[in-house]
Amino acid sequence: MAQNTGESRPDDRFDEPRSGRLVAWGNAWLGGFASPDHAGEGIRGRDDAHTVEGIEGAAGSGLTLALGRLRAQGVTGFRLALPAPGHPVGLTGPASFNERALPAGEAVLTVGELSLGLVPEVVRHGPVGDQLVRVVWHASPVEPGIPADVPQLRDAERELAQTLREATELLLRLDVAGAGPEVQRALEAYRRRRQPELLAPGYQPRAVRVLQSARQVRAVLDLAATTDGAAVSAGEMAAREAAMRPLERAARRAAVAAYNAMVDEPARDPF
Repeated sequence: MAQNTGESRPDDRFDEPRSGRLVAWGNAWLGGFASPDHAGEGIRGRDDAHTVEGIEGAAGSGLTLALGRLRAQGVTGFRLALPAPGHPVGLTGPASFNERALPAGEAVLTVGELSLGLVPEVVRHGPVGDQLVRVVWHASPVEPGIPADVPQLRDAERELAQTLREATELLLRLDVAGAGPEVQRALEAYRRRRQPELLAPGYQPRAVRVLQSARQVRAVLDLAATTDGAAVSAGEMAAREAAMRPLERAARRAAVAAYNAMVDEPARDPF
């Protein structure tokens, strides 16, 4: 039986968003830094198959044909959106598309003569641990324009440096580290985990650094959110969640800026 998005595999909570892979490798292909086959492999990652719906001349097709059709229709690049309730970072509208992207927590927006948005639907077949994972990208029109709340890379890097300091102070203040060996084991497993190739060929080093920092913040916040630490009362737990919210928002903004750098800052500050 097929299952829609929801459940993730035990080892993928720190994986790149699928929309991020499409943006990074799609931009690399359009920029001449990757072949269509290489880009397709990068977008699929560990998934078994990707298909695309809603693109003229490529309905139900695979990634390579869909990307080719988009380029033929005037698409010159891709941008990432990572929306959350109350924070539609990377989106441009209309409201109907934003409402579809919000539950997924991610979307891709095309750049160029054609303004489309793509939202992934993940379908899983089989038991946990032995699943076939198929992704269907649903495309529909979006409004052209400047995406919401996406900083420049330089600003995102400065903000994240401050955010990392705040995250460390926050964890110490809330005694997350005092939660015991469970947190220490989780942190060590994250440090030892083989990190995927971030972004794709053609991205500037600053974009890679910013994305690495954003992923580090998200990993720390994920561990903090799943550990009781010293916050045992409902009030203390609520205070911790409120303190972590700005850090999570900064990490999402920075990640979007990094993925979008190929189209938004292609020749600016290569270091």
